[in-house]
Amino acid sequence: MGADEKQAFVEALAVRYGDNLRRFLRTRVRNIADVPDILQETYLRLLRVPNHESIRAPEAYIFTIARHVAQQHSLQTMASAGSVELTTVLADLQAAPESDPALEVSAQQCVRELEHAFRELSPKVQASFLLHRRDGLTVEEVADRLGLSIPMVKKYIVRALVHFRKRLINVE
Repeated sequence: MGADEKQAFVEALAVRYGDNLRRFLRTRVRNIADVPDILQETYLRLLRVPNHESIRAPEAYIFTIARHVAQQHSLQTMASAGSVELTTVLADLQAAPESDPALEVSAQQCVRELEHAFRELSPKVQASFLLHRRDGLTVEEVADRLGLSIPMVKKYIVRALVHFRKRLINVE
């Protein structure tokens, strides 16, 4: 399929499903002003698909791409806001559809990058982060359990979040 045919294919999908896709995205992003950007990225990704003839269900395919772009946008927004929740990130990545190998590979790469970023943290930072975020202990409880001061535990948790934020931005 040539470039003109690909563009015509994507334009036809945009005309046919554009309104439904916009409504779909409005329910999935916090800031509806981001919807046009997410739509544009969805169409660009669709243009990059090498073999459009192999798409059996174009509607499902375009909505799958849009959902993945919205998830990535949410992750990037969380990272830039400084409120990265590792469990949320991992849940979003695991929720990526398995029917599209490219999306699955991208999700696996993000999980590997987060695991690598976690291993780069010092043992005290890892323990503080896990006890607080994964196990739900308060900062005071973490400090008692690890024999640290409360300000030090807060510092370690922030250090972990900043580290994840930097790594997520680099992944995108």
